[in-house]
Amino acid sequence: MVVNFDKLGDDLEKQELEAWVQNNVPSVQVYAQLLAVYLYQNDLCNAKYLWKRIPQNVKNTHSELLQIWSVGQHMWKRDYQSTYSTLSTTTWPEYIKDIMKSLLDNVRERAINLIQQSYSSLSINAVSTMTGLTQDDIKNNILSKYHWTLDTTDSNIIILPTIQQQQSLINNNNNQTLTTSSEDQLYKLTEFVSFLEN
Repeated sequence: MVVNFDKLGDDLEKQELEAWVQNNVPSVQVYAQLLAVYLYQNDLCNAKYLWKRIPQNVKNTHSELLQIWSVGQHMWKRDYQSTYSTLSTTTWPEYIKDIMKSLLDNVRERAINLIQQSYSSLSINAVSTMTGLTQDDIKNNILSKYHWTLDTTDSNIIILPTIQQQQSLINNNNNQTLTTSSEDQLYKLTEFVSFLEN
């Protein structure tokens, strides 16, 4: 089932506002789903503000809110292992189970994209830590999906394709030409020079 989390988030925000306008406390489902959607969107600031808005008695009586917020705290600290552990070991209520599963996939996908942009090679243990996957899952699924290879001299090292190789793979798969605008190139050069100066 494909869910539009932007629309869901907007609807939940409206429900929260409408409840407060009518001098009611929004339901736990509204709070839990909205908090999970903010985490899915990687909008940690709004998640934190929502957490502060939730009445203390609601937080104390509904453990799922505490569990969702613990995921948010791990994400805030960039503690990937704890994020994956909490997301995969917690039994989530039905009304947020799909959002939390999507959140797990989204966090993992962001980590993989970060790995691809940042490294030319990396140990399989580091990839496992950053993605929350077992080494077997990485070898059986991730390597082929992202065109990564194991080093021939050390099977614990993953060789990632360069940016040019990735673009070539995209071009070959889509039969399209991929062009980079001069504005994008200038931005990348500026970022690189700023990094070197700092």
